Amino acid sequence: MFAAIDIGSNSFHLILARIQQNEVRLLEKRGEKVQLGAGLDANNQLDEASQERALQCLKRFRERVGEMPAGRVLVVGTNALREATNAQTFIRKAQAVIGHPISIISGREEARLIYLGVAHSLADDSGNRLVIDIGGGSTEFIIGERFEPKILESLDMGCVSYRDRFFANGEITAKAMQQAILEASREVLGIRHRYRQVSWSQAVGSSGTIKAVQSVLQSNGWDDGKIRKESLEKLCDEVIRLGKASALSGLGVRSDRLTVFAGGLAILRAAFNVLEIEQMEFCDGALREGLLYDMIGRNSHEDVRERTIQSLQSRYHIDQTQAEAVENTALRLWHQIALEWSIDSHENELMLRWGARLHEIGLAIAHNQYHKHGAYLLQHSDMAGFNRQMQEDLSILVLCHRRKLSNNLPQGLAPERQETLLRLSVILRLAVVLNHSRSTDLPSDLILTLKKEKTLDLSFGNQWVASHPLSKADLQAEAQYLGKVGIELQFSDLGD
Repeated sequence: MFAAIDIGSNSFHLILARIQQNEVRLLEKRGEKVQLGAGLDANNQLDEASQERALQCLKRFRERVGEMPAGRVLVVGTNALREATNAQTFIRKAQAVIGHPISIISGREEARLIYLGVAHSLADDSGNRLVIDIGGGSTEFIIGERFEPKILESLDMGCVSYRDRFFANGEITAKAMQQAILEASREVLGIRHRYRQVSWSQAVGSSGTIKAVQSVLQSNGWDDGKIRKESLEKLCDEVIRLGKASALSGLGVRSDRLTVFAGGLAILRAAFNVLEIEQMEFCDGALREGLLYDMIGRNSHEDVRERTIQSLQSRYHIDQTQAEAVENTALRLWHQIALEWSIDSHENELMLRWGARLHEIGLAIAHNQYHKHGAYLLQHSDMAGFNRQMQEDLSILVLCHRRKLSNNLPQGLAPERQETLLRLSVILRLAVVLNHSRSTDLPSDLILTLKKEKTLDLSFGNQWVASHPLSKADLQAEAQYLGKVGIELQFSDLGD
């Protein structure tokens, strides 16, 4: 059993699936209009009412996922939580309700996952397809072929935010509609050249706004299941003629979508106009399905995060021989004390592996302070498969792999997370120090033990310390760095 939950700006979605005979079988889909994004005030704070709606929805979802094991449930937040300045406060409450970790994903990661969900819901045809997903607070544009996205973009406009900007009082005037279409067109114009240059043979829409538009067009006999430019213009004129959000029920708009329908329609019309889309079909696959298939891929050793790490290694010309040596040493040390030091989870092992592989990424910019350059690159790059916290943790790990640990370890993190990052950083630092000479001259007997919670003992065979005076000096310097954060490092040759 697998489950994915999408905490969207307009709607929350839950999907449940089971793997049977190597086939993904969907068991249940649920969606609720929570309008979390509508609760953002002028200071981008989520108000109490929107938080309460969200928590009540998650409480209902917990009935389906509460007993499922960790690693089989993926819960992500999108634009509303990206924007909210009190997102972490809300997430702490929400995690207590749902019983599983919640992460915030970037706009481009959201776009990648949407494309994955759409691709798994359509025929596996060749040729580029354009996918557009209009959410509550952002709209994603993706061009890809089969299961691989080629270009991704997330624009800061959605049906909830456009309702609040242009149709806040429920009135739909020709002037307001024109302003909304113009503003959305300005946003889409920024990606027009690149997207038209790559081109596509099929346009696909996903999620609630486009589903609602298609449903209204079809129920009124204005289209045959596909959305066309002419029918969109006709629908827009009819919406303006009715003049009020409450009157749109006469067109067949569902009650829970009445207030946001005009905003979403304006964005879709702008996309058709600027990108010169002639027709579009709707696909039921979306972010929640993408989350599901991405998670199943990780459990089937097809982790997109591994491809991301490999891509960064290649792009920034990382010395992969050295990275592999540091990784192998770090894992030797980690396996010896991970359980005692309470860092023995699979995710911590992965974070240590990735930190080792990318610890020298900053050398692509400059040798001086390269750990800081590397941390910046990892903090601000688009990294497929990584949510915000994972990306930040990896950035911190690279930042802390050398020099003064006391200066680099961020303050203000949750105590447990800070302690885990400190311990992973210590192991990575030791692995880097032991491979400083870039040789393979490490002893087979390399033993790291935890004498006390804050005391590490590193022992070497073959009189390694005595025969490597420069490495001994590195270890002495490292002992001083670690002492500044309350960790005592002892080291010696076996038998000394």
